[in-house]
Amino acid sequence: MRIRATVAAVSGALALSALAVPSAHADGGYGDTTITKVVVDGDNKVSVGTSHPKTIKVSVTAKDNSGIKGAEEFTLKGPDHGYFVTGKPSCTKVGSTTSTCTASVLVDPKVDYLYNTNAGTWYVDAWIDANDDDFVWESKAGSFKFQRASKLTANASPEPVKKGRTITVTGKLSRANWETGKYAGYTNQPVKLQFRKKGSSTYTTVRTLKTNSTGSLSTTVKASTDGYFRYSFAGTSTTPAVNAAGDFVDVK
Repeated sequence: MRIRATVAAVSGALALSALAVPSAHADGGYGDTTITKVVVDGDNKVSVGTSHPKTIKVSVTAKDNSGIKGAEEFTLKGPDHGYFVTGKPSCTKVGSTTSTCTASVLVDPKVDYLYNTNAGTWYVDAWIDANDDDFVWESKAGSFKFQRASKLTANASPEPVKKGRTITVTGKLSRANWETGKYAGYTNQPVKLQFRKKGSSTYTTVRTLKTNSTGSLSTTVKASTDGYFRYSFAGTSTTPAVNAAGDFVDVK
C-alpha cells in the first residue's frame, strides 16, 4: 500500500498520489471556517482482514458563519508511508452554519499493497471550503486506528464432565498478516479466560494467561456448574479486541 503510480477514477477508489492535496496553500486557512469533528467508520477504528474489501467511511463536520460550500477529497495517512485518498465528499447541512462532509475509500487487501507496519494510528487530512470563500486546511484533523483483523477460539473439554473433574480450555489468538495474505498466531499476548454460568448474561474472568510462540492458549479449571468458557483479548494499537465464542460445558 505504499506510494503507487496509479490513481483509480471510480467512486470511493484508492489513490496514492501526492497530487491529491491542493498545493497552493499551507496548513491553516482563511476566515472563520473551522473543523469541529472527525469520525472514521463510526468509532474511529478500522479492522482489515486478508481477503475481503473494506470500505472506510470518513465524516468531517465543519462550520462557518456563511455555511459550508464543500470539501476536497480527504487524505488518510498512516505509519510506514501508508496513504489513501477518498472519493469526493458529499456535504449535508446540519444547521445554518454547519455541515458534515462524508466520503469513503475502498481498501482491498488482495489488491492494495498493505504492509504489517502500516497498522497503527492513522490521521485524516481535510480541506473544507465555505460559501464566502473562507476555507480551512488541517493535516491531522482527526485520528483513527487502522488494525490487522483478529480471531480468537476457545474449546473446553471433556464435555460432558463430572463435577470436580478437570476441564482443559484450549484456544488460539491470531491476526491478519497482510504480507502473506493469511492469519498467523499473535504471540506473547495477555488473554483472559472467562466463564458465564448457564442462565446468566455476564462473563467473569477466571484468570489471565499469555499466548505461546504460536499464539495458542491452554489452561485447566475444575468443573463446578454448567456454563460457557471463552477467551477474551483486550486488543492492542495494531490489533482489535476480540472475544471467542463461548463453549458450553455440561457438568454432571
